[in-house]
Amino acid sequence: MADAAPRCLPMRSEGRSARRRAVSPSGRTRSSVNMAALGGWRPRCLWAAVVALALASEAAFVEDLDESFKENRKDDIWLVDFYAPWCGHCKKLEPVWNEVGIEMKNMGSPVRVGKMDATSFSSIASEFGVRGYPTIKLLKGDLAYNYRGPRTKDDIIEFANRVAGPLIRPLPSQHMFEHVQKRHRVFFVYVGGESPLKEKYIEVASELIVYTYFFSASEDVLPEYLTLPELPAVVVFKDGTYFVYDEYEDGDLSSWINRERFQGYLTVDGFTLYELGDTGKLVAIAVIDDKNSSVEHTRLKSIIQEVARDYRDHFHRDFQFGHMDGNDYINSLLMDDLTIPTIVVLNTSNQQYFLPDRHIENTEDMVQFINNILDGTAEAQGGDGVLQRIKRIVYDAKSTVVSVFKSSPLLGCFLFGLPLGVISIMCYGICTADTDGGVDEHEAVKKENSDRELTDDGSEEEQEEEKNGKYEELSDGELKQKDLLEKKKD
Repeated sequence: MADAAPRCLPMRSEGRSARRRAVSPSGRTRSSVNMAALGGWRPRCLWAAVVALALASEAAFVEDLDESFKENRKDDIWLVDFYAPWCGHCKKLEPVWNEVGIEMKNMGSPVRVGKMDATSFSSIASEFGVRGYPTIKLLKGDLAYNYRGPRTKDDIIEFANRVAGPLIRPLPSQHMFEHVQKRHRVFFVYVGGESPLKEKYIEVASELIVYTYFFSASEDVLPEYLTLPELPAVVVFKDGTYFVYDEYEDGDLSSWINRERFQGYLTVDGFTLYELGDTGKLVAIAVIDDKNSSVEHTRLKSIIQEVARDYRDHFHRDFQFGHMDGNDYINSLLMDDLTIPTIVVLNTSNQQYFLPDRHIENTEDMVQFINNILDGTAEAQGGDGVLQRIKRIVYDAKSTVVSVFKSSPLLGCFLFGLPLGVISIMCYGICTADTDGGVDEHEAVKKENSDRELTDDGSEEEQEEEKNGKYEELSDGELKQKDLLEKKKD
């Protein structure tokens, strides 16, 4: 917006000078040309003004928040983007966030959309638990819900509408149930009256409402094909069928809902894998190229889909199925180069993975591979041991260096060449200093030893004189002994 205005000002100045030059002896040619140029600039100025107005109107649906927000927020439901002006991800989110503000306003949502510079109002951001940028939160009374989904307009709006509404939504009729079933791929329903299970259901819903929908209904509202072993009950509807919660087989209700909130078959990416880490399930993935329509790519994807559908009752408690487009992410995760198409099973809880020991030809081969994993006969690779952590550090460092040199060779040479050069000079200086010091020290010790020899033993002449003195002393003693012997004989 700021760039558009300066471009318009010189154009108007040129137009005025053109009008002044319109009266000239030579005729109307120059004037008409300049006026034509002026006429060409006017639509550009008008277009720039329209664009600026449109951007301003978009931003008007998103409120800039300051320190007064802390006191005034409790009267409304707020969807807030906590950002930093220097953050690249925040700048990428900004146009999406403006679209969210427009859409929420147009649909008459009670949710107000705002944004706050978390660096300028750091104390308020800290109170809401902001640790990174951008952070999206829905604030509802005293509760704050974190958004962790994809940063797209539709996903953010879906999150806001779900969390802003009732925690448990009633289904009063079969017509309403059918409407919900068409709209949502996965949703949970509590069936029955007041009970400890319902209290637990409400407690879990307050925690997991950020991920899925929770409803309540009477038994006569549900489809006729649904049979419940007992009431009350909790049911999940997904993949064209349903599953009933069994406390003895499924354990804690919260853990069960967290496992079942995904469809049986997914398009898997890095974000989905991160979310699946909370379920405790193994993830069986066909790693393929979606743009490649060859038989092998299509066949492996179909095998995974068939196992997810036909063996749902056998494996849905332990396995999540899906496919991943491309092997870049999976290679970085496994620190290995997988040739696609292929199949890999990931254990997201301990970073282990399993690769089939033979080619997967059909559904039966895949089922056998899964059973081998479950009974422990399949070999696990990777893990989170000490050696794997060291390998991860080395791999990440290598990947960082390679990516920097690929994106900007000059920057890579500067970032890594300069420190290495400084370290090399330091090492050379240290080694040189040690060598010289060692020679000097050696010479000093040698000189000191020679001085000691001269001090203790004297010169060679003194040593020779001392030897002669000893011989002379011994000779005198011998003479004395001879004299004594002679006297005794006498």
